[in-house]
Amino acid sequence: MTPAGRLGVGVIGGGRVGPVIATALGGAGHAVVGVATADEANRERVEAMLPGVPILPIPELVERSELVVIAIPEDQLEPLVAGLAATGAWQPGQLVLHTAPGVGTGVLAPAARAGAIPLAVHPAMVFTGTSLDLVRLRESWCAVTAPNPVLPIAQALVLEMGAEPLVVAEADRPAWGEAVATATAFSAEIVRQSASILAGIGVESPRSVLGPVLRSSLETALGSPPPLDAGPLELD
Repeated sequence: MTPAGRLGVGVIGGGRVGPVIATALGGAGHAVVGVATADEANRERVEAMLPGVPILPIPELVERSELVVIAIPEDQLEPLVAGLAATGAWQPGQLVLHTAPGVGTGVLAPAARAGAIPLAVHPAMVFTGTSLDLVRLRESWCAVTAPNPVLPIAQALVLEMGAEPLVVAEADRPAWGEAVATATAFSAEIVRQSASILAGIGVESPRSVLGPVLRSSLETALGSPPPLDAGPLELD
């Protein structure tokens, strides 16, 4: 049993996202009851970030949890949720939260039909799977999608993790996912290309050189969006 207002949290997925979310919720006073993962590298990450938290089979984890956080690739969500529903694993009143960007609570419909409360929360950040993410999380926004009566629950969980909630409608989740994916892929490709050019002219630490110009360029672009017909930003 956990104190009033505190939840027993179980996380399905030991990749870069799940252990960080678990650590953030644990820091807010919730009890992390376990993590489900089969990957050996992920087990090591869980042990490093959540010492003493057991690795549990998914059915046992779901049975023991008041809040189940599903932090797995988006294309694996539907079969997992439906498979657990087929075995009667979901419990009435249980909170079920996924972290995928491009889908809302519709993918959790099998759990909702069993009486679970569906929540979709996606932090708009790139995870490293380390404690550094806890700092970044406090500077991030999270897309929150949930049925109106339980929307405050999802928003409260985000605030407890130190982030800011941003309500995104169910129909708009694909667009949210696209926007985040575009920004992430673009940034990574720009760094790769620019670093390659600098390395080609003999710069020993191209990424260190690029850091200040990329950060200042991004801050300028975010602070003063140029008109649609504007030319490239000046970097001098």
